Amino acid sequence: MAKQLYETFASSKVTEGMLAEAATLFNENYGTWGDKSPKKGSPVRLSTRRLREQYLPDAAQSIYTRVTVDGVLAGNAFACRWEHSGKAVCWVTQLVVSKDYRERGLATGLLRALRADDCHDIYGIMSSHPAACLAAAAAFSTTVEKVSLDFISKNAQGVMRESPILYIRDAKLCGTIFDDSDSTGLVSGVNTDFFVDHEKPMQALKIIRERLQWPLGELPDGHEYLLIVPAKSRRSRS
Repeated sequence: MAKQLYETFASSKVTEGMLAEAATLFNENYGTWGDKSPKKGSPVRLSTRRLREQYLPDAAQSIYTRVTVDGVLAGNAFACRWEHSGKAVCWVTQLVVSKDYRERGLATGLLRALRADDCHDIYGIMSSHPAACLAAAAAFSTTVEKVSLDFISKNAQGVMRESPILYIRDAKLCGTIFDDSDSTGLVSGVNTDFFVDHEKPMQALKIIRERLQWPLGELPDGHEYLLIVPAKSRRSRS
């Protein structure tokens, strides 16, 4: 049986070698640019410098979790922590699993590793891939069908505007839970002008919808789904 090893590091403990491996994992597995991007069809890429600047900035409390399978890097996650109205927020800023190791529960395992110390009250993620939202719901709170859209609508603006990560702070809330007149089909999401190709995520969504009720709606180009949930452990003690 393959040996899986999950490890979590504070940003100060993440070496350049670890970032180089993370950049390779991202560049080979994240996705390609979509129709409205000038780089249409090309892989979305990140350098080690941009990984450090965007996901482990000096001004933020960031963490890095990775999983190896028989010594091979199979997936990783970056997250950032901050406070909002006296509550501890943990936000997943990146989640990538190698194409060779998908559908093994590694994404959920990575996110469970982030909540291992049970010190957070609220978890969040923005992603164009429904599988990432599915994993986040399972790891942090409940099944995605039972996610509270009311909780998202009431907390999104306050939580996100206090983020030390610029692209989270600047993301424009979209969807019918924020604007009744929204006609895009999106229920809970953000406009990030991130024009990654949606073909494979939408193929995944089609399969997901065959077995459950998907609550977050359709996904227009340049947008990402938004999921914000209360922590499972903290909620059970309240």
